[in-house]
Amino acid sequence: MNAKDIVIKMIPPQRANSFIKRHHYSGKVVNNSKIHFGVFYNDRLEGVLQYGASLDKTKIIGLVKNTKWNNFLELNRMALTDNLPKNSESRAIGITLKLIKKHLPEIDWVISFADGTQCGDGTIYRATGFILTNIKVNKQLARFPNGEIIHKMTFASAPTKKMDLLGGRSFFDITNKTFNWQLFCDEIGAEVLEGYQLRYIKFLKPELEKNLTMDPIPYEEIKKIGARMYKGEKL
Repeated sequence: MNAKDIVIKMIPPQRANSFIKRHHYSGKVVNNSKIHFGVFYNDRLEGVLQYGASLDKTKIIGLVKNTKWNNFLELNRMALTDNLPKNSESRAIGITLKLIKKHLPEIDWVISFADGTQCGDGTIYRATGFILTNIKVNKQLARFPNGEIIHKMTFASAPTKKMDLLGGRSFFDITNKTFNWQLFCDEIGAEVLEGYQLRYIKFLKPELEKNLTMDPIPYEEIKKIGARMYKGEKL
């Protein structure tokens, strides 16, 4: 088994989304995803990487000076099975970034987030040369009484939408028209999960790294802060 034997191909969004729902730890897709790469091994689909716009581009665009609206992408989802050879993750990211650089020359950089609350601290991003730009405490996820884990954004992005999960009520119905996440969780009996979120950036045009609007964070800070996690286990 050798990671060099994997093959990367574009696949239809329906096939990519179906795979992500089955194999990604969240079980959810990101509707913003527009570029869908399949990772094939022995002619079988064993992984998917999806790139697209960030959910809130206004909060991201200022991370790199002189960035225009369509100069960056987010790696929205990545899921690979255990059937792939060792180092397939880093090879898959490397190949897909090269393809983006070749076919989408307007893309200057790619951003991605590591979920240090449920998944990991971004080992694969560090292995592929991403720059660590932020480590923050994350209290935006909650485990609902039915066992489902949901991000605050699911509700706060449509605060007046009536949802079956909420008994036909909306986020604002429960919070009295505020964005008080803790109040919301207390009212419906959800447990707020505590962990970390780590933000990584990869420049496809290295000369633009000087435009980063914050100092890179040494990887060693992850351990110092106590944010280490691998495959859902805190280290």
